[in-house]
Amino acid sequence: MLRLPRSVRRDQAPDARRRVGARRASRLITGVTVVTAVTMLVTACTGTGGTDHPGESASPPTDGAAQTRAVAGLGDVASSGAGTMRLADGLLPPTNRWFSGLVFGAAPQPVFPSPISWQVTDDGFAAGLPTVTATEKTIAGGATQQVGLDLGATSTRVSTYDSVSVTVEHRDGSTVLGHTVIAEGSPLVTYTAARAGTVTATAPIDRTGDRTGTVTAGGRTWQLVVRDGTIDGDAIDLRSGGSVVLLPVPDGATAAQTALLVDAARPLSGVVLDRSASRGKQRTTLTYDFGGDRGVLVPQPGQGTTGLECTGLHYDTVQGAAPVCTGTALRFAVDTVRPSDTLDLSGLSSSQRSELVAQVREDASRVDASSYAADSYGGGKDLYRVANLYRLATQLDLTSVAETLKTSVVDELDQWFDADGCGTRTARCFAYDPTLHGLVGQEASFGSDEFNDHHFHYGYVLSAAAVLAADDPALVSRWRTVADLVAADIASPEATASFPALRVYDPYAQHSWASGFSPFADGNNQESSSEAVSAWNGVALWGAVSGSSSGSSSLRAVGTWLLSNEAASAARDVLDPSLSEFPEFQHEVVSLTWGGKRDHATWFSAAAAAPAGIELIPMPAVAASYVDAGGAAQIRRVLAEAVPDGRYDVQFGDYLLMYRALASQTDASAALREARDLPDAVIDSANSRSYMLAWIMSRG
Repeated sequence: MLRLPRSVRRDQAPDARRRVGARRASRLITGVTVVTAVTMLVTACTGTGGTDHPGESASPPTDGAAQTRAVAGLGDVASSGAGTMRLADGLLPPTNRWFSGLVFGAAPQPVFPSPISWQVTDDGFAAGLPTVTATEKTIAGGATQQVGLDLGATSTRVSTYDSVSVTVEHRDGSTVLGHTVIAEGSPLVTYTAARAGTVTATAPIDRTGDRTGTVTAGGRTWQLVVRDGTIDGDAIDLRSGGSVVLLPVPDGATAAQTALLVDAARPLSGVVLDRSASRGKQRTTLTYDFGGDRGVLVPQPGQGTTGLECTGLHYDTVQGAAPVCTGTALRFAVDTVRPSDTLDLSGLSSSQRSELVAQVREDASRVDASSYAADSYGGGKDLYRVANLYRLATQLDLTSVAETLKTSVVDELDQWFDADGCGTRTARCFAYDPTLHGLVGQEASFGSDEFNDHHFHYGYVLSAAAVLAADDPALVSRWRTVADLVAADIASPEATASFPALRVYDPYAQHSWASGFSPFADGNNQESSSEAVSAWNGVALWGAVSGSSSGSSSLRAVGTWLLSNEAASAARDVLDPSLSEFPEFQHEVVSLTWGGKRDHATWFSAAAAAPAGIELIPMPAVAASYVDAGGAAQIRRVLAEAVPDGRYDVQFGDYLLMYRALASQTDASAALREARDLPDAVIDSANSRSYMLAWIMSRG
């Protein structure tokens, strides 16, 4: 069993009912001084959903000044946990990024701009192409130092970043020596001198031309390309603005292939994200600025190679063999997943309907004001559970039950969405962290005050709000101010003075990162892909109900794009991963994804059911569109591992039964029989017996 992270309080140890576990879980995204420029850039390069979102509200976009006033109305947190940051003035702190470990903590951590690793050294930096190995439970490609430059630097800080690339400034005291650009999706490391001077390679340079050479160390050869400078032994003399580009040579490369890649080893300055939707697809384009030329690009396995010229070579990564190509942009598309909060009960028999009516009445009778937790995770799950009961009650024409449930949830959400709440309470309210530029639930849980897991927490709250406000415009008006801020904290489609763009989502990785500060040598991580999917479903649902937008983009559109991509990643990389390249790995599910490794493990439990269960919770209606990845055979393989004795009276047993129902009608019937007798103690706090039965019945 993995140890709980230091930031998890010992009095927050998980139990089967309330705590699931502790998940550690453009070109410039900037602060107030240049917000207008960034807003113009993102508006120009992001789509609004196009024809895939007919009938969206035409409400005016969120006004930046209005958002700033709304944030001020919340009040500030008593203190921020940010600590000292290695970050240039004016930049919004990059929590929940693949490179967050460069900014936060006592010392910079290694980072993983796939396919390489990169890290700060005592006087410069080192890069490496990780050697990927596998064991029974782990696929690992840890950071390695194969090649680097000694710059004479004494400190670093992040000076620029976007959603995919980061620029690190190297200093000697107060003197800026130069900048290094690294980016996911490219193996290139670009160092550009801010002043004329000499840098030294960390291993001998074998010159291959006036301004090219190779460095071999750690079993890997790297190409070195110099512009506006000269190579002299192991030293490189650079003029101001001169650059060194480093490139690892792929295994098996011929001389001609190597020459092609060396020619494409162009200095990289940044990456621009464009998203759009059309013809049933959510589309992503990442355009890499190589100064107008083609550079070296490496899409993830499964993303495709549209628009690229590929060499036939590959780099080994923890995701598998990644193709080595040249081009200017990575382009990929996934099927649109429609946000949904409603199960289809039209096929229920009369006896099933009667059974469900009785169960909803029973579950509703247990709901009272004292049943809601006070923190944003536990409270969010409770709100989500009761909101789903309300939805079932309305579907089953249980008018009085529905009204009682609505009153209960509304009373609770009125507290969470009270802008002045934290002025009178220390729980069930949001306050603003002006240092980290985000919202924090005032009773912290699982490191939420360090910006861990915000999307997991807030997705539950937004989903509940969307369900209750769907047919009540008065609730939209009452809740919109704070609810929009909650959505903006995790999914703002553009940077504003108050929030970064897409705080947690990584468009290259196609999934989110859960750790705010990422204090780990293996990079950032995410455990619960399913709660991430649920979060984006909640954002899209709230956007559809409220008509809220930011800049040129509606919350529904950005939420649907996030939902579709996260679901595609969860299906491909988590629930039905291609593991043929890693025969030593002996499990069916990859439950903990890091920058530098993939684990079959959880932060909170060594139980067999935990790795699969944490990738299913909370099984929203929309989950049926992707969790059956691999079909009946994969579902049965996962369940054989998760519940080897066939007993579902374990943590996540409710979700595993719901998952089983997707395999076949026979499995759905068996799951329904077991679900009726499942002990109350193992039904998760985001779930209810009513919802579990309804889900299974709707599949049978």
